[in-house]
Amino acid sequence: MLNFSPLASICLWAATMVSAQFGFFEQMFGGQQQQQQQQHSHASQWAAYQESVPCSKYLCPGTLECVARPTDCPCPDVQDIKCLIPDKADGATMVCVRGEEGCAGVEKLARAKVMQV
Repeated sequence: MLNFSPLASICLWAATMVSAQFGFFEQMFGGQQQQQQQQHSHASQWAAYQESVPCSKYLCPGTLECVARPTDCPCPDVQDIKCLIPDKADGATMVCVRGEEGCAGVEKLARAKVMQV
């Protein structure tokens, strides 16, 4: 039978605890680095895909359709309703909404914003 001295048992226990602590810190701090790398890889995949699609105008980010301008993009989900909000810069801003209220809520917010300015 193996007979460990108390000192050997303490050293073995301490080594196990130190190993567990490094695993915790790796997960807490190193995991974020891995997640950031994955986000960068998604962005680079999008950039590579965008370059490979024959679209000379505007490629919609949500649907990957080629359109003349951003306001021509369809909503990514068939349940969404496309609302155009007039603005001075580009002529309009597109917003996709859901629900019974439809574009009325968005238009109300846009009017309130114009009144504040």
